[in-house]
Amino acid sequence: MPNDEVVLVSFWPSPFGCRVKIALEEKGIPYEYKEEDILNKSPYLLAINPVHKKIPVLVHNGKPVCESVNILEYIDETWSDLSPRFLPSDPHQRAQARFLADFIDKQLYNSSKKIYWGIREDQGLGEEQVNGKNEVLRVLKLVEGQIGDKPFFGGDHLGLLDIALIPFYSRFYTWETFGKFSIEEECPRIVAWAKRCLQKESVAKSLLDPIKAYEFILELNKLLAK
Repeated sequence: MPNDEVVLVSFWPSPFGCRVKIALEEKGIPYEYKEEDILNKSPYLLAINPVHKKIPVLVHNGKPVCESVNILEYIDETWSDLSPRFLPSDPHQRAQARFLADFIDKQLYNSSKKIYWGIREDQGLGEEQVNGKNEVLRVLKLVEGQIGDKPFFGGDHLGLLDIALIPFYSRFYTWETFGKFSIEEECPRIVAWAKRCLQKESVAKSLLDPIKAYEFILELNKLLAK
């Protein structure tokens, strides 16, 4: 589809927008990037995502597609002639990939926010932070058990689950710093998997620098404290 117009509307620290960047880069799909300020949402964002009013949004030939995992599946189906395919052909494996991607969204992201949300970096660990840390480790260990002997969850290439999870690697430093723990000590196979993902150009050029992610959280916490 050489004449396609593809626009990604996102916010630079968003792990969900990062997913879409990786998917587009992995398939080699040209696209335009439009930065959105989620603290001051534009009329354009409200028009293309009137239901949730959130990023990311993929606008393909003027038609918006919302929610990051849904966008990944849309990209995979629309450009099915481009490799790699993100979803396996086997129905059970496909259902399992979708289930785990949903699990990450509902469990990992919400649990991780407990570690740092509205908390000063010099504070000790409170009960909520401890609970958040334990929940994050529980999720990572459950997902870690799914990779087996494969280099990626998608096998020899990045699949839906790889693309859904790898953007959170940028938050590992933030979680560890606020939560005072080591993910590599607790989940060494997840960290080894992440380093393999970083060898992919699509991931390396799309992933947010961990220090920038940390600095963003610090600034956000300052705003919340006002």
